[in-house]
Amino acid sequence: MSERPPPRKPQTFRLDDPGVVVIDAEDASRTLRGTIQITPEADPAQLPVPVETPVLARRGFRWGAVFWGGIAGLVLLGLGLGVTQLIENLFTRSESLGILGLAFAFAAALGLGVVTAREVLGLMRLATIEKLHARAASVLLSDDRTESRSIVAELVKIAHQNPQLARARLTLQGHVDDIIDGADMIRLAERELMAPLDAEARRLVSQAAQRVSIVTAVSPRAVVDVLFVFVASLRLIRQLARLYGGRPGALGLIRLLRHVIAHLAITGGLAASDSLVQQMLGHGIAAKLSQRLGEGVLNGLLTARLGLAAIEVTRPLPFTALPQPALADLAKDLLRKREDEA
Repeated sequence: MSERPPPRKPQTFRLDDPGVVVIDAEDASRTLRGTIQITPEADPAQLPVPVETPVLARRGFRWGAVFWGGIAGLVLLGLGLGVTQLIENLFTRSESLGILGLAFAFAAALGLGVVTAREVLGLMRLATIEKLHARAASVLLSDDRTESRSIVAELVKIAHQNPQLARARLTLQGHVDDIIDGADMIRLAERELMAPLDAEARRLVSQAAQRVSIVTAVSPRAVVDVLFVFVASLRLIRQLARLYGGRPGALGLIRLLRHVIAHLAITGGLAASDSLVQQMLGHGIAAKLSQRLGEGVLNGLLTARLGLAAIEVTRPLPFTALPQPALADLAKDLLRKREDEA
């Protein structure tokens, strides 16, 4: 067996020494004998950044939108002609009745305009929060300081609606000029602005889950259980959206519900809930409770999972600096309360 060569002793050299040669890590060429070879390491800032695969936009003409738009136009024209004919008939019978009918029509048109404006503003606020979430996730990868300052400015503008965040706004604005990295600025904004909101959101989800578990445990009908869970879920989603600055209307609430269900389907939230339920049943926790209380606990866990998905959808910043609320923590609180009541 050949003896191993003695290890090389450490030595110092200057980079401008002609005997020092900088080579590429993938370069297989041989250098001259007696030279010192240096292989530079890759700069972390120049490494490729993983970027999420963009969702391809749907192309082509949407004939379904044309159909429903035409139907809506015909319905509006029919309502308009019917109201016009009604007012004309009232004027033929009596001028006072015609004026009264015209006043009612004006009040209905004014109310419809206000409701429509509120719905449009609610949809715009939800779109703004969704864009903020996507922009913040992009800044965490790109570390763009200019974009992070713009995001923080919009977050502060949204936070002005909540007096609970007054001190957090002042603290954040005082440190904006001291931070250089864009990703650090997003994390600071999350710690200052989202921490109290996350605590309140966790309380709302826990209360909704406990309420659902109690009602479904004492409810005599399955139809009542389904209706109550649906209403409680809509109420919880609306509360979370208002908490994070969304304030959706009826159309915005329907859109949020679709996004929450889609989020559960994409992230496998229902599967996670099923695994937690199986774990409960495997450990015999549900067996210690009565049948109705066990059903109530399971319904409460599903409501809690829906609330956690709603938090991720309605939150203007992704979870980076703060821990994401977990279903297991809410399950412990729910089981502890149910065991105390049992």
